[in-house]
Amino acid sequence: MTKQMPMQTSRRTLLAAAFFCALATSPTLHAQTALKVEGAWARPTVQGQAAGGGFLKITGGGTADKLVSASAGVAKTVELHTMAMDGDVMRMRQIDAIVVPAGQTVELRPGGMHVMFMGLTNPLKNGDSFPLTLRFEKAGEVQVNVKVTPQAGPTAMPMGDHKH
Repeated sequence: MTKQMPMQTSRRTLLAAAFFCALATSPTLHAQTALKVEGAWARPTVQGQAAGGGFLKITGGGTADKLVSASAGVAKTVELHTMAMDGDVMRMRQIDAIVVPAGQTVELRPGGMHVMFMGLTNPLKNGDSFPLTLRFEKAGEVQVNVKVTPQAGPTAMPMGDHKH
């Protein structure tokens, strides 16, 4: 009986370890603890256009977080912006951060919050893609691939001579 006891204990320990490993790598559990970024895209630009807009969805994880900055090799700087209509005037403003509530989705889209690629080094060409690094207060750096595509948005947002 002494020989069976260690073997049963060993099997139970292995089963418990396997269960907890499976639980820790579960996509459902991961979705509850880490934020998710998807659908990153930017509109094509033309030669000489100094700025372009980037759009994506961020789904919060188990705790609230903030997008605090971004960077991309296609531009000298990347800024976080909001856009709103004030009567017939489009008002675009740089903002310090974008709050991502726990478990909720924040959409950066034309006509709303977005990232601005300021000082483009080359035009953004349809079909191209490029890396964008997002920096979150808690999650740290998250790199996404931005697809350049002429997707339609709810509001036309010219990005040519962008000024505040």
